[in-house]
Amino acid sequence: MSVTVEPGDPRAPGPAALLKQSHALMEGLFPAEDNFYLDIDALTAPHIAFFVALKAGETLGTAALADKGAYGEVKSMFVAETARGLGVGAALLDRLEAEARQKRMAVLMLETGNVLHAAHRLYARAGFVERGPFGDYPDANSSLFMEKRL
Repeated sequence: MSVTVEPGDPRAPGPAALLKQSHALMEGLFPAEDNFYLDIDALTAPHIAFFVALKAGETLGTAALADKGAYGEVKSMFVAETARGLGVGAALLDRLEAEARQKRMAVLMLETGNVLHAAHRLYARAGFVERGPFGDYPDANSSLFMEKRL
């Protein structure tokens, strides 16, 4: 599968549709107080690098890197259901890591849902390890926190 990962606009139709699917999934799986996703407009902030995975012009996935100063945070990782298991998530994560290294970030961190086992496997394969809460996150029962030293 020939997938490209490039900077994108979260407000464009393809990425926005995937982000809305992601938000709906999170709202269906987790209590409102445990949903920490960024809304579409927040993903356009200057400290956020937003990326899309594309194949033949179709948006297959989204990911963002938030520059938190001392670390980079992985946000809005989502792959279209039809593209899961095809390496799209790994390609997005590779691009985020390259961006973080270019910005000389020492570590990547993320928060994900405790029942999102495919995501846990993806992150572990990429070298992420579990850690405790970071930043402004509470120690939510439905959260899993991970990091990768770069």
